[in-house]
Amino acid sequence: MAATSGKIVQNVFVSQSHCYYQQNRQFHSQSQRAYFAPYMRNSLPSPPGKLAWTSNPSMQLRNLSKPNNDFIIQRNIHCNASASASASATAVPYLDKTDFLRLQNGSDIRGVAVDGVEGEPISLTEPVAEAIAAGFAAWLFERKKAAASQNLRVSIGHDSRISAKLLQNAISRGLAGAGLEVVQYGLASTPAMFNSTLTKDEAFLCPVDGSIMITASHLPFNRNGFKFFTNAGGLGKTDIKDVLERAADIYNQFTAESLANSERKASSSIKQVDYMNVYTSDLVKAVRKAAGSIEKPLGGFHIVVDAGNGAGGFFVKKVLEPLGAFTTGSQFLEPDGLFPNHIPNPEDKTAMRAITKAVLQSRADLGIIFDTDVDRSAAVDFQGREFNRNRLIALMAAIVLEEHPGTTIVTDSVTSDGLTTFIENKLGGKHHRFKRGYKNVIDEAIRLNSVGEESHLAIETSGHGALKENHWLDDGAYLMVKILNKLASVRASGMDGGSKVLTDLIEGLQEPALSLELRLKINQNHPDLKGGSFREYGETVLKQLEKSIGSDPNLRKAPVNYEGVRVSGYGGWFLLRLSLHDPVLPLNIEAPTKGDAVKLALAVLAAVKDFAGLDISALDKYLREAS
Repeated sequence: MAATSGKIVQNVFVSQSHCYYQQNRQFHSQSQRAYFAPYMRNSLPSPPGKLAWTSNPSMQLRNLSKPNNDFIIQRNIHCNASASASASATAVPYLDKTDFLRLQNGSDIRGVAVDGVEGEPISLTEPVAEAIAAGFAAWLFERKKAAASQNLRVSIGHDSRISAKLLQNAISRGLAGAGLEVVQYGLASTPAMFNSTLTKDEAFLCPVDGSIMITASHLPFNRNGFKFFTNAGGLGKTDIKDVLERAADIYNQFTAESLANSERKASSSIKQVDYMNVYTSDLVKAVRKAAGSIEKPLGGFHIVVDAGNGAGGFFVKKVLEPLGAFTTGSQFLEPDGLFPNHIPNPEDKTAMRAITKAVLQSRADLGIIFDTDVDRSAAVDFQGREFNRNRLIALMAAIVLEEHPGTTIVTDSVTSDGLTTFIENKLGGKHHRFKRGYKNVIDEAIRLNSVGEESHLAIETSGHGALKENHWLDDGAYLMVKILNKLASVRASGMDGGSKVLTDLIEGLQEPALSLELRLKINQNHPDLKGGSFREYGETVLKQLEKSIGSDPNLRKAPVNYEGVRVSGYGGWFLLRLSLHDPVLPLNIEAPTKGDAVKLALAVLAAVKDFAGLDISALDKYLREAS
């Protein structure tokens, strides 16, 4: 499909005699390097003083009307005629670096983009998004070491959130204002956005130099955020911090002139491409190849999909049906950013009950469920048995170890002891339990390969899973394709049995009778923290727990552990760790009986009960109810 130019409608009202400008700043240079020079890491400008104009009701900035489609941008900029001009004033209220850095969520950016939830003011405004895009452009320009005359190209996609199109337009302006070529994909999946940095097809304007996905995963409707990619993979924590610091400096240099200039540049640089056709075509080819080039290898299979009103509805029409699958009973395929049916989250019990019910009512062979942006997934067999968390890991490990005997399976820290036994004793692989966080798990698998330890699968209990054969991209659709490959290849070999072949693959997986997670919150304002950070306080709690375990002969600390304190005992185990981002100590417990779980919980309580800054009410409540 040939690329087509997007339509930009400009509606900018700027009066130089009444608007704020920054003295002697020029944002219309022909050179990209001139644009980026102030934002290179060795010469960041000093932020200007704060602006206080909240008391002025006549100041209306960038009231962006919601477009009718993805590719119409309308923006009004009104400046206060009665305000006294200031040479250093900018066109947006002042924010400092801290305000921007609060938007960081590990290797993602997330914030509140829509009103509607009490106590959650908007933090991801259009000017903030535009500045973040410009910050990414500066980072990309520097990382790619692009020549001043080189046009870098960035793709933008979004999930079904109600703020997606407005943020897409703001991101487009930020990139275009920085001199980059912008390619909008519209509704897309996170894995497809990374894939666009690898595809080589100029008809689709690929490969792009960078890619931005607008999503907040399974978070509520009022949230949104960004994920960033190059052909080297997703940006890491350090890169995101770098982008946000640049964005803060750029934001506070905005003027009415520069904002209008980015609007003009957007009108000539935005293009539209239906890249999802490319991405889904590759998925279809992968299944056909696994089945020996059969055109419809899923013919006769009844497979239903629950997209949760996110971006995953494409999987029915563009993947399953071309492969011959019968998909009646699929549900919630239409994108709806209010998520009216359930949270699009394979870890959510309500969501899993919904896809299980759909499978049983439709008498389907298999059910598939995605999260909002399709980087996570889970499945359900014909009997309604769920393939998520430890079961999904076991299933994927079984499939991968058939292809790569003896390989190392990297998982997050909360996987069960039974999974380790299954991978190592039943499948003949090696289980490498690492930290929480999909990027941590993926990076660890890459590291192991770099030092000579073969690993082909990195996967979290959350449903994030990445394979070496797929460029270490956490792709929920590709995980399901690996499962479909198994079904198709078994059918092509003359065997059948529907999804029972999948159930049989995890036969022998020992599962705990009881599994729970409790969240112990740290009160950051409690005097017991003595002015220190919640992270320092949490580490002190963990050290005390580790010390107390040594005095209990019934408990044994895990000999190899990369996160928190993991302890085995009473036929089960517990893990207390510090959350990646929040002032919380999650406690995971698995045990064969309720009594054994209580014994493990009491061991934790004895160690942490004297920490006044730690809220142990969740632990107390569990013990009261379990007694």
